[in-house]
This record gives sequence, C-alpha cells and structure tokens, in this order.
Amino acid sequence: MFGIDFWDWFSLLLYFVIVTVAGVWTARKVKDTADFFIAGRRFGKVFMLFFAFGVGTSGNDAVAVSSKTYTNGMSGIWYQWLWLFATPFYWIIAPVFRRMRAVTTGDFFEIRFSKATAALYSFIGVLTLTLNIGVLLLGVGSTITAVSGGAISTFWAILCMTVIFVLYGVAGGLGAAIVTDFLQGILTVVLSFIILPFAWRVVGGIDGLRAGISDSNFFSLVAPGEINGFHIFMFAFNALIGIVTQPHIMGVCAAGQDEMDGRVGFTCGNLLKRICTIAWMLTGFCGIVYFANKPLDNPDLVYGQMARDLLPAVLPGLVGLFLASLLASIMSSCDGFMVSSAGLFTQNIYRVFLVKNRPERHYVLVGRIASVVVVVTAILFAVNFKSVPAALEWFFRLQAVMGPAFWLGLFWRRTTVAGAWAGTLTAFALVILTSRAFFHNWAVQHLPSFMIWNNEFRVSWQMFTYLVGGFGTCFAVSLFTSRVPDERLDRIYACLRTPVLSQEPHKEPFTLPEGVQVPTVRKLIPHPDWEIPMPSFVGVAGFLATWAVVFIMIGFVYWLSWLMK
Repeated sequence: MFGIDFWDWFSLLLYFVIVTVAGVWTARKVKDTADFFIAGRRFGKVFMLFFAFGVGTSGNDAVAVSSKTYTNGMSGIWYQWLWLFATPFYWIIAPVFRRMRAVTTGDFFEIRFSKATAALYSFIGVLTLTLNIGVLLLGVGSTITAVSGGAISTFWAILCMTVIFVLYGVAGGLGAAIVTDFLQGILTVVLSFIILPFAWRVVGGIDGLRAGISDSNFFSLVAPGEINGFHIFMFAFNALIGIVTQPHIMGVCAAGQDEMDGRVGFTCGNLLKRICTIAWMLTGFCGIVYFANKPLDNPDLVYGQMARDLLPAVLPGLVGLFLASLLASIMSSCDGFMVSSAGLFTQNIYRVFLVKNRPERHYVLVGRIASVVVVVTAILFAVNFKSVPAALEWFFRLQAVMGPAFWLGLFWRRTTVAGAWAGTLTAFALVILTSRAFFHNWAVQHLPSFMIWNNEFRVSWQMFTYLVGGFGTCFAVSLFTSRVPDERLDRIYACLRTPVLSQEPHKEPFTLPEGVQVPTVRKLIPHPDWEIPMPSFVGVAGFLATWAVVFIMIGFVYWLSWLMK
C-alpha cells in the first residue's frame, strides 16, 4: 500500500503508538506554564543530551547534507558542520541560560531592555521557528515521497506526520518533547547510519568512489566555488551569533536540574550530531556514483531514493524502520520548536500586552492553542519552498538578526533599548535588501567577482553585511542614547554570577532564592561597563576538551578525503 509493504507499516504503527502514549503520559505533570514551557526543570544529563540531540537533529539535516554532497562533493558536509566551530562555546553558553532562571529567552530581552523589545524578539523568534518547522517538514516530506516511489505526495506526508507530534506536544508541552526525544534520538542515530553500509558495499567502497568520481574537487573539504574558506568562516560565525537567539535553546540549556545537566546535554548532544553528519555526507557521496547512470533531477531525493532501492532487499520491515527513524528525527525537532514558539507568544506577548493576571491554567490553554497555530502556519511555509538547502539558508539568515542585541546586551552594560532596536532592525532590513533580485543584479554589475556566485550576491557576504550592520548600529546608537537603569542591570548580573542551587525552586525570571550569597565580581576586563566574567576551571577544561573532539572529527574526515583522492 502506497509503495510500502506490510512489515514496514507494522514498524511505523508500533513507533506511532509508543511515542504517542509516552508523550501524552507526561501531560499529567503539567500544572502551570513552567511545567508546559520549561518542563519543570526536572531532567538529568541523559535526557538533556538526547533532547539537545533530538531537537537539533532531523532527517531534514540528512537530506540537506546528502543533497549538497551529491552536487558539491565532500564540502557539502559544511551545510551542517557550519555549527561545528560554535560547538565548544555551548559549554560556556549553557550555564548562562540556566542562571537567568527564565522560562523563555524573551524574558531576558524584557528585563535587559523592555517589554517592547521582548515582543520584537518574540515576533522574530516565532517567525524563525515556524520557518524552521516548515523546512523540516519539507525535507521529510520529500524523502517519504522518494521512499514510496511517488505514491505518497509530499503534502500528505507532511500533513499526516504532523498530527502525531501536535497531539502529544499540545498535551504534555516541553516535558513530552524531552521524554519522546529519548526514544526518537536513538532512532535518529539509526537513521543516520542505516543506509551507509549497504550503499558503501554497492558502490565498491573507497576504490569505487575513486573510480566513479573524476573531479578531484569533489574529494576536498574546501573546494573552489560556493563552499570556500570564507563561506565556512561566515556560516560558523553566524551560527555562534544566532544560536543564542533561537528560542528553543532556553529549554535545551535550562530544562535540566542544574547547570551541568545543561552543559553536558547541549554540548555532547550536538557533538553526537556532528558525528552523524559524517554518515550523511558519506551516504550522499555514495549517491554520486550510485546515480551516475541515472542522475536525479532533484538532489533532495538522494537519501530517500537510496533507502527505497537498497533496504528492501536486506530485510523485511527495514524500510519501515528507516521511515520510523526519519519521522522520529523530524518530530523530535518540531515538538520542541512548536512549544518554544508557543511559549514566546504566550509569555512575552499575550500575557504582557493582551490578557494579564489570569490563572496559570488559562495561559497553558493559550499555549496549546498557539502551538497548533504555529504548526499550521509552518505547513503553509513548507509547501512554498522549492528546496531544503534554499529554505535552510533563510533560516540561517533570520536566526541571527537579534544576535547583536543579545551579545552586546549580555556583555556591555552600555547597550541601550534604542541600540537593541536599531541593531535588530538594521540587520533585518539588510537581510531583506540583500535577498532581493534587484540587489543581486546590482551586485553582479558593481561588486568584485569573489563576492558573487551563480550570478547572485554570495550568502557568506550577505551574512557579513547584516552582522556588521547589526553590531555596528547597535553599538553606535547605544553610545548616544539613554542607559538602562543600573538597578536593573545589577539584578541581571547578580543572577548571572550566581550558580544555580541543587533543587532550586522556580521563581520569577532573574530572581535569586532568599538567603543566597552573590559571589564576588571577577571580570576578565576590569572596566565598569564590561561584564565578561573570568572563566572557571570547569568552563575552561570543558571548552578545551570540546575543541579537541572537534579537531579529531575534522582530522578524520580530512583523512578520508586523502584516502579517496
């Protein structure tokens, strides 16, 4: 039925039942907005690791990396490894979010700047996550279409799989997402490696790849053309600037019981994703040789088409396991994004500007309704994008526009409300301007050739433009506008200097428990306007250890490229 046999349907049905029951079961613990939007801060390291891995990893990533590898060669790995050089900083970032004692990242913008700034962030954050959900649904829909041989359309695939994660996500909130992501994270690892051994054997391993690919640039990690050194640098820098303003990162870092839960989960979960990226790249590489005599019109179908061709001959039900893993990878991301988006709307717009001082159950209900609205909007986004990589590039742009306001607001006391607005609106305007066709036409005629690719302004230079514009405007305007009151800033930095206690009760954002002693100020730069803390031993050790893992992974892939040439 629909190009999929009985045992495959059985695998899918079993997965649907287990994940739905597990997700809905967590609804019994939802009593207030903290339970719904931040999971009551009750999870340990293992659950936080798989939550960070699950919410940050999807079959869409496998589709994008294999697609870009199929068209560009080994350098296509950077479509996900662009986050690689930002990963060591996750060890430093996680305790900052936990010490905010906040429910959403919008709470930071509200207290650091103003309620209106929080509303601006919430609007951009909801837009970004809605777009991201749409991108994820598009990727998995395309893959399901390929696996079913076209019997299941992309639209119906998107619509049907959405029902499941909306059902348990609306019922159990972020807690449901974390619980189900434990199972779904394991299945995502299965998804990442299930095709590779069979594809590797069919193409003849390294010798087959070497013989089947004549262009030596395909074996290079940094190849001439679109993905060059500057491209990698700018995508990595953009990732670091933007990762902190992705709304779901508050849950990833702060839903654990203590700071170390967030650190281990955020860092190690993402390192696991970097390892899976190698498998996606190698699968796409095999696709170059496998489809050499029958090239695909749509590179996004490489991953799904190889699954359809190779897995049925190995074992009955293996395609069903592949599809279950694929759906798990998508649902583990979409559920977290959905709840985070609903949290921003409910906590930082509805509760502040529309309906105040209502019981907690009222705001939980509003959050559930907002979750459904976000997903419906995401489906409309999904059906209007032409390809997964193109949609991903829009996500990369939008997720960084409030990065300058966040980073300067975190480290520089002089950052003002006007500066935050000016920097954000400048960055957003530059994103829109540099994406328009008339600007690309102007750029081709007037800018140097190294800033142009395929008759368009390079995405890497676009990122450079809006980041420099955002930081520069935010800094300059802050120098000439009214400062944020010192008493508010003192409250913020007192919280950020104070470690979270074990079993610390949930209070208002940026509020310390009674009787807690604020540590002595120890700053890296001894200037009254700069608030860059002196790093701790645990912070430095974890940071360096993560860099070591990063370089080991790069060395391994470089060794593979050397073997293949």
